[in-house]
Amino acid sequence: MNPILELLKALILGIIQGITEWLPISSTGHMILFEHWFPFAFTPAFVNLFFVLIQLGSILAVVILFFPKLFPFRESKAHRHNTLLLWVKILIASVPAGIVGILWDDVIDTVLYKPIVIVVTLIVFGFWFIWIERNVKDHPKNSLLKITYKDALIIGLFQMLALIPGTSRSGATILGAIWLGLNRTVAAEFSFFLAIPVMFGASFLKLMKAGFIWSTLEWSVLGLGFVTAFVVSMFVIRFLMDYVRKHDFTFFAYYRIGLAIVVLVLLIV
Repeated sequence: MNPILELLKALILGIIQGITEWLPISSTGHMILFEHWFPFAFTPAFVNLFFVLIQLGSILAVVILFFPKLFPFRESKAHRHNTLLLWVKILIASVPAGIVGILWDDVIDTVLYKPIVIVVTLIVFGFWFIWIERNVKDHPKNSLLKITYKDALIIGLFQMLALIPGTSRSGATILGAIWLGLNRTVAAEFSFFLAIPVMFGASFLKLMKAGFIWSTLEWSVLGLGFVTAFVVSMFVIRFLMDYVRKHDFTFFAYYRIGLAIVVLVLLIV
């Protein structure tokens, strides 16, 4: 095993995670594809843990960037009330994926974490994005306050689809939110917030299964990937929030379809 090479893979995967977690193009799909052709020299259990922990690095970026909106115990009474209600909606939306993740985590890892599954979901959700952008023109819900409890639950059901690799957690939840009438900025913000309990929960579940006894190199790989994903996410989140104010998501839909075709060709040849 070459330690420098393994650390380089961790760095690249951290960059991939930081970019793709927030864009609707599937971070897990990109990481699985990279690891498929440039695999780590570690056990599958460690690799699965690495994927989850670098996602946690991305989530930390959300917490820091949106702290004023997420922390309820400050400013006015109205702010506290609205923020607590937002957290209730976030938790409601987190329930479906949480239940399925707990019950079917091992099955999902074993059965679905394959390149061909990613190809299919990249294409399906790519065309779904195109359809949504062409057919849903009314976006009256231009504030997080306008998200209802029913909206939160339905968006949570969309998030559940993201347990299939290649779907994109942000992509699925943004699709559901736009379909329900949220504008793109609010849909993106709520999607970011939903990642917090889901990713913290997934990280805790993986850590409990994997334990904490790793070699110095393995801890170094985890740390490098985590920090890289955090730093890159800070920039990408700002970029996406600016992007959605001026553009729709059609570009990302075509990217998904194009990537799926490239991957399919590589698998065949």
